[in-house]
Amino acid sequence: MVAETLPNAEAIDKSLVGLDDTAMHDVFDPTTGDSPAVARNNNGEAWVKQRARPRRNRKSGAVRAMVRENIVTPANFIYPLFIHEDDHNTAIPSMPGCERHSLSSMMKEIGEAWEEGVKTFILFPKVADELKTNLGVEAYNPNGIVPRAIRMIKDKFPDSVVCTDVALDPYSDQGHDGVVEGGKILNDVTITQLCKQAVMQARAGADIVAPSDMMDGRVGAIRDALDSEGYTDVSILAYTAKYASAYYGPFRDALDSHPGFGDKKTYQQDPSNGREALIEAALDAAEGADMLMVKPGMPYLDIIRRLKDNTALPIAAYHVSGEYAMIKAACEKGWLNERAVVLETLTCFKRAGADIILTYYAKQAAQWINEDGI
Repeated sequence: MVAETLPNAEAIDKSLVGLDDTAMHDVFDPTTGDSPAVARNNNGEAWVKQRARPRRNRKSGAVRAMVRENIVTPANFIYPLFIHEDDHNTAIPSMPGCERHSLSSMMKEIGEAWEEGVKTFILFPKVADELKTNLGVEAYNPNGIVPRAIRMIKDKFPDSVVCTDVALDPYSDQGHDGVVEGGKILNDVTITQLCKQAVMQARAGADIVAPSDMMDGRVGAIRDALDSEGYTDVSILAYTAKYASAYYGPFRDALDSHPGFGDKKTYQQDPSNGREALIEAALDAAEGADMLMVKPGMPYLDIIRRLKDNTALPIAAYHVSGEYAMIKAACEKGWLNERAVVLETLTCFKRAGADIILTYYAKQAAQWINEDGI
C-alpha cells in the first residue's frame, strides 16, 4: 500500500520562537507578559492550559466512528414509490430522479432497494381522473392499483414491510384529503371512508397503514375497524404532526392531487405552532397509533425533538418532495455535493430523534452507506 501524502507535512516549530522577528510591524506575543494568554509546556512549545479537549474524540476516522452518537442505516428508511396503471414510467419534472412507476418497474425498484437493505416501502398511486369522486370510493376498490401492488410485493418479497397511505386526496375530484360539502371538509364522513380504505388495504396484505388525512379521531376509528376485522397485527403509522406546508408541491405534481379549491389549512397544522403537535401526539397515542410521524422533516426538526421527548413511541420523519427537490436543484447547479449533503440531512433527522425516515433518496442513500461500510 502506498502511504498517503499528507498536506503541509513539513514539521512546525511549535515554540514559534523567532517567527515574527523579521516582521515590519508590531506583533503581539500571547506567550509573554504578566498574564500570558498562551503558556509554554516543558518542551518550550506553545501550550493552552486546557485539560478537556473535545477534539481528541475527533482526531481520526476510527475514533469518530467509535464515539458516534447517531448512525443511519438502510433499515431506518421507508422508500416512497409513486405508481400508476400505465405500462411505462413517467418522469416527474419537479422531482428529478423520481418516476411514476408501472407495476413491473415498481417491482424492479423494490428488488434493487431490497439488495441495499431497504425493506420498507410506502405506495402512492396516481389515479385516473375518471375514477375520482368526492366520496373517493375508488380508495377501497379491492381490485384497485394499490391492493394489486401490495399483493405483488408480498408475493415476491414476503419479508418486506408494505405501508399504505390512508387518505382520499389521490381519489378525490376535489383534490382534498376528505369529503367536501359546501367548501368544508367533513370530518366524520371522511373517517367512515378511511376505515373502508384501511380495511381493504389490510385484506390485501398491508403491514402498516398510514393515515395522512389529519381528520380528528381517525386513528382510533381505523384501529377499531382493523381490530374488528381481525387485523390486530396491522400497525398504524399516524401522520401526527402534518403541517400545511409549502413543501408538498412536487408530491402533488407526482399524483396530480393539487387542491381543487382553497388550501388544507383547516385540517393540517399551522406551521407557526409547535405545542399543538403535542396535542396531536397524545391523541394519536391514546387512540392506538404504533408510530408517530412529523411532516415535513428538515424545517420541523424541533417538532421531531418535541415528540421524541414526550412519547415512548417510535418517531418517523418525512423528508418531503420539496426538500428533495431543493437538494436536487442545488446539486444540478453544482452548488452542493449531493452525496455529502443527503447523508448529512438524513443524519440530522436521526440526531433530532427520528427512528424512521421516509425519503425519496432511500435506495441511493443506502447504496452510499453500504459503500462507506457503515
